Order: sequence, then C-alpha cells, then structure tokens
Amino acid sequence: MMQSHIDFALATPEILLLVLALAVLLVDAVSTHPERKTTYVLTLLTLAVMTVVSLVQWNSGVSGKTFNGMYVTDAFSHLLKITSYIAVGVTLVYGRLYAQARDMLRGGELYVLTLMALLGQMVMISAGNLISIYLGLELMSLALYALIALRRDNAVATEAAMKYFVLGALASGFLLYGMSMVYGATGHLDLAEIARVIGSGQAKELPLVFGIVFVVAGLAFKLGAVPFHMWVPDVYQGSPTAVTLILGGAPKLAAFAMTLRLLVDGLHGLAADWQPMLMILAVLSLAIGNLTAIVQTNFKRMLAYSTISHMGFVLLGLMAGVVDGKPNAASAAYGASLFYMITYVLTTLASFGIVLLLSRQGFECEHIDDLKGLNRRSPWHALIVLLLMFSLAGIPPLVGFYAKLAVLQAVIESGHVALAVVAVLFSLIGAFYYLRVVKVVYFDEPVAEAAPVAATCVQRGLLSVNGALILILGILPGGLMALCVQVIKSSLGS
Repeated sequence: MMQSHIDFALATPEILLLVLALAVLLVDAVSTHPERKTTYVLTLLTLAVMTVVSLVQWNSGVSGKTFNGMYVTDAFSHLLKITSYIAVGVTLVYGRLYAQARDMLRGGELYVLTLMALLGQMVMISAGNLISIYLGLELMSLALYALIALRRDNAVATEAAMKYFVLGALASGFLLYGMSMVYGATGHLDLAEIARVIGSGQAKELPLVFGIVFVVAGLAFKLGAVPFHMWVPDVYQGSPTAVTLILGGAPKLAAFAMTLRLLVDGLHGLAADWQPMLMILAVLSLAIGNLTAIVQTNFKRMLAYSTISHMGFVLLGLMAGVVDGKPNAASAAYGASLFYMITYVLTTLASFGIVLLLSRQGFECEHIDDLKGLNRRSPWHALIVLLLMFSLAGIPPLVGFYAKLAVLQAVIESGHVALAVVAVLFSLIGAFYYLRVVKVVYFDEPVAEAAPVAATCVQRGLLSVNGALILILGILPGGLMALCVQVIKSSLGS
C-alpha cells in the first residue's frame, strides 16, 4: 500500500474527470448542433474512459491515502466509482429523447453539470477527512440544484429546485455543525485519527455525542430517510424525469459511501450511540415509506416513497454491522447493505427508464393510470415493468428478494429478531402498491388510444439488459454478494 503524503496518481480518476468535463464544456461552447450530439457522445466517451481507468487501478491493486489522508483509494471506492459511471451513462442514454423533446438541450448544461455532480460523488466516495467529505457533498449538491432547475420556463421544476436547495442547505448545516462538534471533541479532521482518539478514550464525550446526532441527521437527509424525507417525493415529482433519474441513481451510492466512511471508519467506537438512531430511522422509513406509497396515484411520487422504504433496509444493514467481537458478521452486514444499495440503483435506473421511454412530446408518463394497457402496446416493456415491480416488492427469484434476505439475515445474526419481523411485515404491506402497478399494466383497459413506445434501438437494448440483470442477479447473486463482502473486508477492515 502506498503511503506517500502527496501522490497525484492515486487521484487520477478525479483529475482526469475534471479535465475531460472541462473539455466537453469547451467543445459544447462552440457547438451549433441543436441536439448537442457531439456533447452527448463525448460525455459517454468520458464515462467509458473513466470506467477503464478505475478498472485498471483496481486490477493493479492501487490503494492508499494521499493529500495527508484527505483522499482514500481502496477496493470500496473503485467498486462504487465504477458503478456510478455506469449508472450515470445509463441515465443519460435513457433521458436523451426526453430531454430533446423538452428543449433541455439548447446548451450542454445537462451533460456538463451531470459530470460535475459525478465528480462531487467521486470525492465523497474517496473522502478520508471531514473537509473532503463536505467539499464533495457541496460540489455534488450545487450541480444537482442547477440540474433540477434546468427547465427555467417550468414552474414545477423551479419550485422543486427551490425546495431541494433550501432543505439541502439546512441538512448541510446540520452535517457541518455535527462535524465541527466532532472536531472540537477529538481535535482531528482525519477519520482515522478521529477513530484513534475515540478508541483511546481521550475524546470529550458530551460534544461528541451531540456531534453524532447532527451528523446522523445530515446523513439521513442525503439518504432520504424519515423524518428527513420531506424533499424526496416533491423533488422526484417536480424535477424533469431525466433529472429525477440523475438524482435517484448514482448520488445514492455516494451518500452510502459517505455514511459508511463517517460511521464505520471514523465513529465506529461510538456505535452504541449511533446504532439506536439508525434503528429508529430505519423503522420509521419502512413504516412511512410503505404506508404513504399506498395512497399515491403519481408513479414518480410512488417510486419516491418506495425509495424511502428501501433506504430503511439499507440502514438496517448498517445498524446490524455493529456486532462486538464478530468481524465476519460485521463484514457480512455491511456487505449486504452495499449489495442492497447497488441492486436498488440498478432497479431504479430501469424503473425511471420506463417512465422516460413512455413519455413523449407533450405527454408526461407520470401517473400510474398512464401505464394502463401497456401490455397491449408493448408486451416486452410490460414484462420489464413486471420484473421491476416484483423485484422491488421482494418476490423471488428476482434480485430484490435476495437483497432483502441478505439484510434480514444480518439483522437476525446481530440479535434483532423483532426488528427483522417488523421489516418483513412492512415489506408485505409494500408489496400491495407494486402489485397494483402490475395489475394496471396487464389487466386494465387503456383510458385512450395511446401512442406506441418511442425509443431508439440503443435505449431498448439497454433497458432489456437492465431488466435481464434484475433476473440474473436474483438467480445467481453469489458473485456480486461475495465481491461486496470482500470489498468491505479489504477496505474498511470490519
């Protein structure tokens, strides 16, 4: 492992992405094509190059800390960065026709801002210091605020951007205040040093506990957990659907990485303080997310409440990782949580991908009733919707079932059997609104003569691969699950 204080080679992905994003911006500035094809292609090429670079680094065993511990490269960061590149690429392919039909491509802001948000996510994923965590978070958030408000003539999108900006600033304040308390209690900003001081018993206990409360509140906001979930349904519904997918995909991976770095790398010694908080957040998210989703008629809003409930499962996995004297059990729990987050993002991409492909000029496929009779128009797309809804509901043999099962096993092994029972009960309640969508797709009469599904061959092919992965990873989950556990073991030393 490299120990150099300043080693720019470790940060190659971030440096390269910044250079390529600026190159895309310059090319777009002189582009006159109304559909921004050059910018689009260059953005996808940038993501492909980034994927290759991170894969080469991972295969070469590149790991270590640089910039005096502010930046960490390990297997965990490599995996999440590669997943983020793929998620962003898939998002841009799905949203291409949608953005084009809504005049969102007058400039290349959609692509450049997405790359800048990705850069912020990468900094969050590799942050080893409270300052670098916050810088990455703000870089990502500022780009997302601008993306949501991209349709300046749309009052709903502007309102969503304002809500996200105001509540995001509040959550950032919570997080920053909590970090300042942790710094005051330990005298360090570096996560490894914070863990060392806490482990030695030298930290000031009272400000540290107060700091943890504010840090967990800030993290819960970024994950969209109850009671810091208020922004999720409004922003998901109000944003242009292409931006909703940018917001609901890769940023969740970065928020998960930030949570794991802070709580496991830095504050693991105070697990007895933050574990009960995660438990409460998880149960509330499962309850309110599933119960509120039942009454939704807007499909994007229903998926937003579904997201809240799924974050409850992720938090359950993180909470179950704290098992004294059982490092293997902890690795399995964090690995299950990582597996859940990756497969959730995979399912979310396809869910909003369907919405994007069914939307057309002058028509937003936003309501559940807009899916009526989809099986008659396009049996293949109807089948993909069925796979997605069944997976989100946790029905075997799809990947959602295995992801839930892995988290529940970790929860039971940590001794919280009653908590696992509660999670199962709320999952059963949640199955209702997913099955309702399948019923609408297959058994309801269309309300009017609907247009055929308009999509390019690339979009159809990508959606088909996306849907197939939901089934394949459900039948053969062992490889990805083993990789997640291995990454956790090697990177976090759990």
